[in-house]
Amino acid sequence: MPDVSTVVNRALGHFTMEDLISAVIMLAVCLLAVKLLLKILDRLLGRTKLEDRVRRYVLLGLKAVLYTLTVVFTAGAMGIDMSSLVALLSVCSLGVTLAAEDVLGNMAGGLVIFSSHPFALGDFIEADGAMGTVELITLNHTRILTPDGYTALLPNKELASAKVINYTTLGRRRITWKMSASYDAPTQSVKDACWEALRETPNILEDPEPTVFLTKFADSGIEYTIYCWTKTDDWWATQFILSENLRKSFDRHNVQIPYNKLDVQIIDHP
Repeated sequence: MPDVSTVVNRALGHFTMEDLISAVIMLAVCLLAVKLLLKILDRLLGRTKLEDRVRRYVLLGLKAVLYTLTVVFTAGAMGIDMSSLVALLSVCSLGVTLAAEDVLGNMAGGLVIFSSHPFALGDFIEADGAMGTVELITLNHTRILTPDGYTALLPNKELASAKVINYTTLGRRRITWKMSASYDAPTQSVKDACWEALRETPNILEDPEPTVFLTKFADSGIEYTIYCWTKTDDWWATQFILSENLRKSFDRHNVQIPYNKLDVQIIDHP
């Protein structure tokens, strides 16, 4: 494979004044065409539902392609042999593509996120093993703030193909709380204690209506499940307050919370 200087010398060769004039005319025509095409594309993209950032990225990519074609056409008008330069550019672009495979993948994932809108800034999401509030969305990665107080950077390449749970979209979030009661406690007494705890807990929504069900006969006790809804911002505090109110309400209704029990039978062999 020839080196860079050999390729450039072959490409440049010799050109006349007529070639120079033709190149100037070709350059002016190409620049005018690029300007018109970019305006038309900007208007067409403006009619779509793409975000401003996505539209800018698309226009930048198209602008780079159009200006590259302008250089090729102008060089061809000067009589420059472009076959060697095209080969050189192909090799360089292949090397850049292989070196920046992850970066290009993240950029493609960022465009998917910008266009599909699975979440927005301020949303509380769970994805790729992380959970938190979206603080920043870039073309390369997405930054979230976890409930523990640290930030996590999620690559857009994995995030675009991962399962994303958005807890903010509906504006409310369900609390599912399981409680165990002794087999000796009547079912209605346990449910009354649960309903009393629900009434004492603030920020629980009436619509959808809370529910209490007997869901499982466990080894040491009977399991009851409480389903209720609250606003997304109140979810953490509400479930902790509900747990405290359940403990107090069970005490008032004399409902025992069972411990794990194990019956051991001892057989005396002669």
